[in-house]
Amino acid sequence: MVFVDRIILSSGWRRRAIGFTAGSVGAFALAPFDFFPALVVPMVCAVWLIDGSSLASKGAGWRNSALLRSAREAARDGWWLGFGFFVAGLWWLGAAFLVEPDQFAWAMPLAVFGLPAVLALFTGLGFALARLLWSAGPGRVMALAFGLGVSEWLRGTVATGFPWNAFGMALGGNVVFAQPAALVGLYGLNILAVMIFASPACLADGLRGQRRTMHSIAPSLLGLGLLALIGTGGVLRLSGASNDMTPGVRLRIMQPNLPQDDKFSGAYKDQILDRYLSLSDRATSPSTSGVNDATHLIWPESAFPFILSRDAVALSRIGDFLGRGTVLITGAARMDETGRNARLPGEFSARYYNSIQALADGEIVASYDKVHLVPFGEYLPFNGFLESLGLRHFVHIPGGFEPGSRRRLFEAPGLPAAAALVCYEAIFPGETVPEGASGERPGLLLNVTNDGWFGLTTGPHQHFAQARLRAVEEGLPLVRAANTGLSAVVDGYGRILHKLPLGVDGVIDSLLPRPASVTFFAGDRVSGPLALLLLCFCGAYFWRREAR
Repeated sequence: MVFVDRIILSSGWRRRAIGFTAGSVGAFALAPFDFFPALVVPMVCAVWLIDGSSLASKGAGWRNSALLRSAREAARDGWWLGFGFFVAGLWWLGAAFLVEPDQFAWAMPLAVFGLPAVLALFTGLGFALARLLWSAGPGRVMALAFGLGVSEWLRGTVATGFPWNAFGMALGGNVVFAQPAALVGLYGLNILAVMIFASPACLADGLRGQRRTMHSIAPSLLGLGLLALIGTGGVLRLSGASNDMTPGVRLRIMQPNLPQDDKFSGAYKDQILDRYLSLSDRATSPSTSGVNDATHLIWPESAFPFILSRDAVALSRIGDFLGRGTVLITGAARMDETGRNARLPGEFSARYYNSIQALADGEIVASYDKVHLVPFGEYLPFNGFLESLGLRHFVHIPGGFEPGSRRRLFEAPGLPAAAALVCYEAIFPGETVPEGASGERPGLLLNVTNDGWFGLTTGPHQHFAQARLRAVEEGLPLVRAANTGLSAVVDGYGRILHKLPLGVDGVIDSLLPRPASVTFFAGDRVSGPLALLLLCFCGAYFWRREAR
């Protein structure tokens, strides 16, 4: 088959272009497109590219230098494919550098191309691991699933981790195909997605006369069968899903849609607060008159361009607005003057935290400090050195934010204990739910975020899709308030009950869904992905021995 041979035997800039283009096409499998068949292109090309890298070391043993050289070749091919995938999927990061272009526009290429270049190193590692287990026939699909399964787990954990746009999100973006996340989480979905979408590569073996027809067709049939099994299981799980609501809780989520520009500053704090109060009291139907109908009003992350706890006037206004029947839950910066800022030793005595706070009767009654901060956004790694080069973090906080001491439950009056998630804390599988003081399970995932930095791009859609998958993994409803969108209420099966689109202001009135049954993933976050990795390793190793 000439087309396949051209990919396998390609070299130089053509080979790099093939990898980059295939990876770019794969980004259409992600939100907001969610065209999951698009992942077939990079996964099938991955198999053929590694086939090409293996030609020079055909039959080589584990310790043969030719095998190691071909693994390096595979890693290079994987880097180019990963680079294309991440550039196409993460280009929207550049929008944040245009919020204050006089200070940050020069650094935009570092985000648009630099971060994808670093993330692609993990894809290259996955290709190299796969090459070490490579063989002719169906076993190479399992080798690729093993290699990328390991590398995607590393990408989500090394150096604070960044599991954004994992390959498994091709399945995780669809509520039916996302249901296996309740068993194996995102890292398990990565392995399943690679096995399913790489399997058609074996069809070319029969067309090129290298394998008997059945041997070349069987992997694709198994891939389709696995996809059908996942879909059937997802439909059955959703058909038995409960629609029960938590009694006594009536939510109102306010989405202000404030741009990240010069008007979001302390000089405009009165106008901003006026907007919040007016929008929060907006009637949404003849049966909902305003904030007095809600037990809990929720505002997004970074709601105030000032320290709320230090502003008695703002606290008083909010208390008068709420009356005695409604609790406000809001994102807010918190200042602590009891210790020194670790990033400004000897210069500044206060520490700042990116927090969620609950207000009742005009007082702050509960608080949670964000633990997993965004490097370069909320703090500057190697602060002294990088500042000497002219770099600084995005937030206008002296020294940046400090991380909270630990993940813990957030307990607001009248609301079940919540697993609080500030901004991108919601993208980390297995890290969303802390254990309560008495080991109790939280009643919801509470996510406040501000994606206004990224405008009307694909980024906020991807962020919401990942937060939604956490609901499936944990079997917990997700309540999400976002500045510019997407705000939503999602049940513990990933079904969207209410959602506000990106780039509009508005409110959501909703009851709180009850949690689903405790998922296997919530009880054991390791066994499912590990079992799939072992299956892939054993399958790839078996086929490698058979091929020798």
